[in-house]
Amino acid sequence: MSEPGKSEDRAGRREGAPLRLFGGVVSGMNAEMIEISIIGIVFMQLADSLRRSVLTRSDGLFNQVMLRRPAIAHVMGIVTQILGAAFMIIILLGSIPYLGESWKKNYYIGVEGMFTAPVWPIALIIVVGVFVTMVQFLVLLAGHVRAMRAPHSPDSGSEAS
Repeated sequence: MSEPGKSEDRAGRREGAPLRLFGGVVSGMNAEMIEISIIGIVFMQLADSLRRSVLTRSDGLFNQVMLRRPAIAHVMGIVTQILGAAFMIIILLGSIPYLGESWKKNYYIGVEGMFTAPVWPIALIIVVGVFVTMVQFLVLLAGHVRAMRAPHSPDSGSEAS
């Protein structure tokens, strides 16, 4: 058992204050980097996930409606894409001011003296990622609108809406 104030390494050796301090720095860097990296990764992948139809969703009903009633499915798609684009606009309305503020006021994440990183690069990634995702929702929206207008295309079906 170790003495109070002393920790042990994996081999059971006691660590002194310098090694404990260094261990704290390493652990702090790891935790802070993982936190901001995950946020950046999610927002950089968002638009591509939407484009490739791998964004988490449940499309069983949509696929069945598309097989039986394509025109109705395209209306469902139009509504979904409009809501998605609107949601991205709402996120942008909150994220753009935060980006400006984090740049102007020099916000940082971390513990001063151990590890710090500026917040604005991640805020920029969020803004760019959300903007590109909004554009992707609009691209998908346009595809549904085109399919609705094509009178006898395989995607639009022959039903009257």
